[in-house]
Amino acid sequence: MSRYDLVVIGAGSGGVRAARMAASFGAKVCVLEDRYLGGTCVNVGCVPKKLYVFGSGFQESLVDARGYGWQTTETAFDWPTLRDNKTREISRLNGIYDQLLENSGAELITGRGRILNAHQVAVNDQVLDTDRILIATGGWPRMPDMPGIEHAKSSNEIFDLDTLPKRIVVVGGGYIAVEFAGIFAGLGVQTTLSYRGPNLLKEFDREIVETLIAEMQTKGVEVRLNHRLYGIEKTDAGLVFDHSDDDALVTDEVLMAVGRVPNTFGLGLENTEVQTREDGTLVVGENFQTDEPSIYAVGDVTGTVALTPVALAEGMALSKYLFGKAPSASVDYDHLPTTIFSQPNVGTLGLSEEAVIEAGIRARVYVSRFRPMKHTLSGRSEQSVFKLIVEDATDRILGLHLLSPDAGEMLQGFAVAVKAGATKAVFDATIGIHPTAAEEFVTMREPTRVIG
Repeated sequence: MSRYDLVVIGAGSGGVRAARMAASFGAKVCVLEDRYLGGTCVNVGCVPKKLYVFGSGFQESLVDARGYGWQTTETAFDWPTLRDNKTREISRLNGIYDQLLENSGAELITGRGRILNAHQVAVNDQVLDTDRILIATGGWPRMPDMPGIEHAKSSNEIFDLDTLPKRIVVVGGGYIAVEFAGIFAGLGVQTTLSYRGPNLLKEFDREIVETLIAEMQTKGVEVRLNHRLYGIEKTDAGLVFDHSDDDALVTDEVLMAVGRVPNTFGLGLENTEVQTREDGTLVVGENFQTDEPSIYAVGDVTGTVALTPVALAEGMALSKYLFGKAPSASVDYDHLPTTIFSQPNVGTLGLSEEAVIEAGIRARVYVSRFRPMKHTLSGRSEQSVFKLIVEDATDRILGLHLLSPDAGEMLQGFAVAVKAGATKAVFDATIGIHPTAAEEFVTMREPTRVIG
């Protein structure tokens, strides 16, 4: 029977970061993982998704090149090449994670950890004794209970289809659904995005999202809102939907992107005092500690913001607190920047206009709409939208939002400025880089409207 200072269940972003940092402080650490190193982000999330976004964007680039004098000949897309090159890159990253753990001194065991009690974890045929346990098992795609759901794919399987379908229905209204709708449409697939509610990306700024929907439709995505699916039937014609519209809906593949649930199946939580919410996420208090004092949890499994950098920050903060003599495991969740890798991208930081109105804050709203310079010659009608929301009383930036190619690359720098407390006056005093899209944020002088 082995004895550890920390057993980490889950080798995703938060778990690996916590394990590496704890080991660097001299702790004896063991990491348990039953699927793949790097977790969702590396294997079936951020990394392969963005590679596919890159791949799907070349079709437009080839067309746009004609406006710049390039005589493009007939081209063809080979799905297996993209898929298999992606797989090789993921395998390389898996190896890097393995090496990072080995170099840190943390031990890695392949297998599903099951908590036996507050200080013991079973894996394979071993029982590990430990002072502390960290749950970092992340999330898992939710597959709704409906007839024929076995014919649908989740975001786990969609990356590795044997063949590229001619038709696909993407079900969902969040960032995963929106991103994959853009990917498949860009690869030439007849794409329908189906969502049961009235608004896609309901937590994001509506002005930005409404413009995105218009751009998605221009790029060939059929968007069906207030559209409910009740079941799927496999026929010779394809997958046929039982749905709320009168017109037929037949497709070759279905991607269910209707949210994620905590990956806690078989974890042994019933053997502990760990509490869960109605949605299955783990309740943690100060310093990411559960109601079982020796058990901690970080990342998506806790129901905090489901972003890889957040899980990394939480894992680092916890390891510093437990083994690095930090007074607390604190993470600042204010002004979190995030990007949806739609086409074009959405970048968002801070409050939406709707949230500011709901909070009753008087604010100035600055909006700039324009066609990106690249498309003045390509002929494409795509629109970019840049938006600043400024508290009237203090001049501080409450929200910064944009719909633009490379939104994430621009947003990161502005996020640093806003985090540092930059006001609209500081933005105004900053000289822009010309000609760029990003300079819009430092050249907005007259508010478009005042709210609150």
